[in-house]
Amino acid sequence: MPNRLIDETSPYLQQHANNPVEWYPWGPEALQRAAKEDKPIFLSIGYAACHWCHVMERESFEDPEVAAVMNRLFVCIKVDREERPDLDAIYMQAVVAVSGSGGWPMSVFLTPDLKPFYGGTYFPPQDRGGLPSFRRVLESTEGAYRKRKNEVVASADQLVEHLKQSAAFQGDQDPLTEEMLDTAFKRLAPNIDTEYGGFGTSIKFPQPMVHEFLLRYGARSGDPTAQVMVDLTLDRMSRGGIYDHIGGGFHRYSVDQTWLVPHFEKMLYDNALLVRLYLHAYQALGRPEYRRVVEETVGYVLRDMSDASGAFYTAQDADSEGVEGIFYTWKRSELISVLGQEAGELFCKVYGVTEEGNFEGASILFLPQELPKLAEELGVAEDDMLSQLAESKAKLLRLRGERVWPLRDEKVLTGWNALMLGSLAEAASVLGRADYLEAARANATFLLESLKDADGRLLRTYRNGNAKLKGYLEDYAFLVDGLLTLYEATFEPKWLWEAKGLAESMLDLFWDDDSASFYSTGHDHEELLVRPQEFSDNALPSGASAAALALQRLGSLVGTPRYAETAQIALRAMRSTMMAQPVGYGHWLCGLDFALSTPKEVVIVGDRNEAGTIALLDAVYSRYLPNKVVAGMASEDDPMAEELGLLEGRVLIGGKPTAYVCQNYACQMPVTDPEALLEQLGAESDGLDVVSQSGYLLPPKWKLNPTSEAGE
Repeated sequence: MPNRLIDETSPYLQQHANNPVEWYPWGPEALQRAAKEDKPIFLSIGYAACHWCHVMERESFEDPEVAAVMNRLFVCIKVDREERPDLDAIYMQAVVAVSGSGGWPMSVFLTPDLKPFYGGTYFPPQDRGGLPSFRRVLESTEGAYRKRKNEVVASADQLVEHLKQSAAFQGDQDPLTEEMLDTAFKRLAPNIDTEYGGFGTSIKFPQPMVHEFLLRYGARSGDPTAQVMVDLTLDRMSRGGIYDHIGGGFHRYSVDQTWLVPHFEKMLYDNALLVRLYLHAYQALGRPEYRRVVEETVGYVLRDMSDASGAFYTAQDADSEGVEGIFYTWKRSELISVLGQEAGELFCKVYGVTEEGNFEGASILFLPQELPKLAEELGVAEDDMLSQLAESKAKLLRLRGERVWPLRDEKVLTGWNALMLGSLAEAASVLGRADYLEAARANATFLLESLKDADGRLLRTYRNGNAKLKGYLEDYAFLVDGLLTLYEATFEPKWLWEAKGLAESMLDLFWDDDSASFYSTGHDHEELLVRPQEFSDNALPSGASAAALALQRLGSLVGTPRYAETAQIALRAMRSTMMAQPVGYGHWLCGLDFALSTPKEVVIVGDRNEAGTIALLDAVYSRYLPNKVVAGMASEDDPMAEELGLLEGRVLIGGKPTAYVCQNYACQMPVTDPEALLEQLGAESDGLDVVSQSGYLLPPKWKLNPTSEAGE
């Protein structure tokens, strides 16, 4: 008999709908029962692609005896952290305060009035590895609440007070200076892994926001070290097992220093952020490998993570057939059998496949050598080798498609879709891909039509025709950014005006003048223990940092000073934190870089389908220019000339498509020639000479000195 989760839209909650546990979704029914019966709440928070969430479900939530204890002693509530990041943030902070660490599955015990009094993450079915069994935890926590209720309530009150004090944000308001960027870079530089890239020496997560900042810093300062750091990391990641060499796209993280063995889940947001990072690195460094990674990763999203409506799904699980990674790994004998002896031997050589394997008797594909060097070593033409590998990969992709697929979380999240929207739109502009632009348009249309309520309030989540939950700050901020990028790619006014309308709503719902900061939930949100604020850039940019950068971009386009002024207030509040902990505040640093720049305002006048217009746009997007905004119209008679100040007075010169470049309230002479436009933009003709198309030119003992601005 299914429980109350059967009617939920979240695949994660539906996975638990047939547990013998009497699960409730978060809502009035569960909370009223707990209050009426004075019964403690067991709150379990996780997500569909979480490996240990599945383990705890198999071991405990599917066990009738354990479920009977849960049902007798607690009101049990299940929450999808991706749908409810507010609840996740509040109770994760409580778990960390109680246990010293956090993670998922998150297991939290609450009083009937929702105050946490004990918590942890995964609990095993029997005492193991220093962890008490889940059943013992259940019985002891309920016993404590029943027998020592006053003590438990007092302890819970203290914990809630701690949460409230932590939420009382007090930031700086000192001026923003370039020295802040220098300080952040000098603190980042010594922590780079100079052999494999990234930060740390064991488990490694992609850090796209930090590397975006490093690209920006290199472009601003002229210090090649920053971009060498990015190149090293992106090269090693795209050659490692964290990258799916058959189907494209990146796994969640690597469990080792070398990026070889990933945790195999794939998240939409990781791939959206990494598409944009590799795209910018392609512009800045000129490496064709990075274009390939962009196109393969976008190809993965459009092929495997897209709905016919234009929406993008949330995630793919790490497991299939109950085994992590089995979908992605190969045995040498299988490859030789499928590809034939000659092609199979080449493929195994290129992708590091051996008889013994590198992961539980099978092989995770990776590139132990750079392809140009390998082709030279084998005495074959690189183009011929690449052609043969492409044929082999296509065969293996078809074969892999016949395996048991990992679970796909098919809910649609507004913010995560908006990240992919922005990446698609920018990739369409940089790479000249009309198919990407159409996918971006379809996604934007879907979000604006299907994820707003009757009053225009943006919603968080959608599945099977059902949209619900009021959108969070990140949903608004990511979508403002995505729509701005789509406007720049199309010059279609509706995307710009939608972005402006959402920005106004975002400021009304989330900005607080008293604290000079953004809240994560709107003032119309349900009342929780505390009103959460999220500032650090973790796996995603924080909603606040995304809002700060998006508002500056929007202000530059539409000429509304309030947007940039609000963003700079938010940036000043994070002044000390950005410099002290740059790894956790990469997107804030990108926003700071924008704030300290004088953004180039580029206007293109001309029919988008005309060769001359296309050539001008190709010039704009052929180089890495992070602090720019782009606007345009077909001719001086376009109605937008009266609606958007940037377009006022812009005309065709000699009847030809024309570009105008303005900066700091001054405009250069209009030009019709792409080379002249590049000169005005200050773009170099080639990428940085510290890298080559086949690798990076790091000195053999390259090190970073924390007291210097450049590598030694």
